[in-house]
Amino acid sequence: MFRPLLLSLSLVFFFAFQFVVSEIQLGSKLVVGENTLWVSNNGDFALGFFNPPGLPNRFSIGIRFNSDSIPSDQRKVVWVAGAVVYVTDNTSYFELTRDGELVLFDSSLGVPVWNSKTNRFSVSSALLRDDGNLVLLKDREEIVWQSFDTPADTLLPNQKLPSFEMLRAASENSRSSYYSLHLEDSGRLQLRWESNITFWSSGNEALKNKKKIGAVLTSEGALFLEDQDLMRPVWSVFGEDHNDTVKFRFLRLDRDGNLRMYSWNEDSKIWKPVWQAVENQCRVFATCGSQVCSFNSSGSSGCTCPFNAFVSLSDPKCLVPYQKPTCKSGFSMVKFKNLELYGIYPANDSVVSGVSCQRCKKVCLDDSACTAVTYTNDGNPQCRMKLTRYISGYSDPSLSSISYVKTCLDPIAVNPNVSKESPPVTVPKSHSICLPCLIGATSTTLVLFLGFQLGVVVYIYQRKKQLAKKKADRFSKAANPKGVMIFSVDEIKAMTGNFDHNIGPGIFKGVMPENEVVAVKEMEATLIEERKFRSSASKIGTMHHKNLANLEGYCCELGRRFLVYEYAKNGSILDHIVDPLRSKKLTWRIRTETCLSVAKALCYLHTECREFVSHGNLNCENILLGADLEAKLTEYGFGLCAANKDVEDFGKTVLALVTGRYEPEGVVSEWVYREWIEGRKETVVDKILEGDFDVEELERVLRISFWCVQADERLRPSMGEVVKVLEGTLSVDPPPPPFACARSSPTNSSESSQSLYEP
Repeated sequence: MFRPLLLSLSLVFFFAFQFVVSEIQLGSKLVVGENTLWVSNNGDFALGFFNPPGLPNRFSIGIRFNSDSIPSDQRKVVWVAGAVVYVTDNTSYFELTRDGELVLFDSSLGVPVWNSKTNRFSVSSALLRDDGNLVLLKDREEIVWQSFDTPADTLLPNQKLPSFEMLRAASENSRSSYYSLHLEDSGRLQLRWESNITFWSSGNEALKNKKKIGAVLTSEGALFLEDQDLMRPVWSVFGEDHNDTVKFRFLRLDRDGNLRMYSWNEDSKIWKPVWQAVENQCRVFATCGSQVCSFNSSGSSGCTCPFNAFVSLSDPKCLVPYQKPTCKSGFSMVKFKNLELYGIYPANDSVVSGVSCQRCKKVCLDDSACTAVTYTNDGNPQCRMKLTRYISGYSDPSLSSISYVKTCLDPIAVNPNVSKESPPVTVPKSHSICLPCLIGATSTTLVLFLGFQLGVVVYIYQRKKQLAKKKADRFSKAANPKGVMIFSVDEIKAMTGNFDHNIGPGIFKGVMPENEVVAVKEMEATLIEERKFRSSASKIGTMHHKNLANLEGYCCELGRRFLVYEYAKNGSILDHIVDPLRSKKLTWRIRTETCLSVAKALCYLHTECREFVSHGNLNCENILLGADLEAKLTEYGFGLCAANKDVEDFGKTVLALVTGRYEPEGVVSEWVYREWIEGRKETVVDKILEGDFDVEELERVLRISFWCVQADERLRPSMGEVVKVLEGTLSVDPPPPPFACARSSPTNSSESSQSLYEP
């Protein structure tokens, strides 16, 4: 994940001067502001800077089609240096250095953001060949590096995808897609979603000599799996124009998850798909995300959200409406015919075999974790239960499957389009006396009177009981309708021993009347006005997650604001970072687990509550550590901000945990990124660990933290994606420079005494 490929997009190159060069000499340079290109001898391909879509002030370097026969808006990009690593200054450049390296240098940062790492290979020159391959040559003959060896989402004719390599699809939001094409260890091509769900395979037999297998697109329009020892294909598919005279072709893993072969049509001036791996687009796993795929009358696939038909408000994320904690009145199951559903986060449906459709429905209804269920019976009846609200699916009249979606019976908002008035009913008058009616009315009146009297007696009894209990209470605390206790300032003082037990910045240890130990946090009264504070506190009291400190109560009185949380024995992360003795408790495992726990808590706030909740002020002070050093997040729900602000704060907090350095202003400096990009990532780790950390985990944690603090908010991941990366179920690719502009950096960034944050 997080490999922001833009190759599948028709990116617009600058109007540029074209230099046809048979050989690129050492020291040659392309500068952003000079608008120049290196062009192949035949003019069919060009290398130069371009603007990625939606990023007018960013510049990437890549290879695209350049033939005069292809209109400029159809000149597809086929390779980008470092995926979407980009620069931000007109003086930035791409150079073949005197040492024989291709280097993309960002002048605003003063650092290279990508290089070919070929300075040891005695490179003498470079060449953009007529087939679109950029090569570095030794003695002007031997190829020591080539762009064909580092494909992104595209293969050109005669470009090979070797064993254990992959293509990854681009995505619309400039972050890596979930889809990838693997040449896996059995020697088969596989299309995967999130690296562990295979939804298409080339179908050839498993091979013994797997290292000698490669996938190649031929210039005639065929895709081969080729045994390099036998020099023959072991599997092949052909485009519909195979062997036709076609000048330009390419194979691309598209953003919708399908693998397609394209040919340039000279007559219509378009790229025509001539083969695709999955014929039915709706059979591409999660092609509609958390929506349902179906075909319209014209035969095109589209995405819809059938669940919005029975909820009060449409959910833009199209999540299944059932949420166990918020449903008070029981559940029902809404039936959908010809619909197949499957969970995607996580993608682990629970399967029950050999049951009837009604039994399948009841199994889900009785299981509090089940959100929906699909029943199929194609000779082998199966009941597939979904255990997540993130569900995708496929709807088609040809499907025999039946799905049931669990909904809550709680009343929902009245539809304003439905009339509340009933049509008038005419009742015929009658002057005759109905004796049975009279007796019935009298009896009913008597029963109602006796019931009323009994109700009054019960009410008086319960009222007296409540008053007696209230008098017995040690404190005059009150609870709002959602169960969060409300305290006075005097009660807070009594609870904390007049603020005598300080356990952190503005945090005090307290004891509730039931001898329950709590942590009392005083908040700045000017940050939020009283009405909003009370409303937020009441809402927060309904939230429950193992990495959120439970809010027991609050105080909003006399211009002061207090929050009463469950007690966390070991104080805050900040307490440990600034204290050399306590910091030794923060082993590498504790630090990585803390990062993951905080990410899960934020993901819960952003996506799993009834409405979006932000933290708004995440930092090392409001992450507490329990008895087993488990993370507990506090002060959530009071800040008003977008999700990407929480994501940025999370990235800064992760860097503080990794480096053991923290400053209140939280401005992340460039030297951490510089150390990483120049291959010295071990130097940024907190020296208190004495080298006891996992290098692979460090790489993953640093990469995701740099994605989180990107100056361009559109490049930041969601917290759900962050969780998957930290869990190791989603790969993360090298990020571009995260900083909007350069700031001064330390002269010796490897010194342990240097602060992580720049003033």
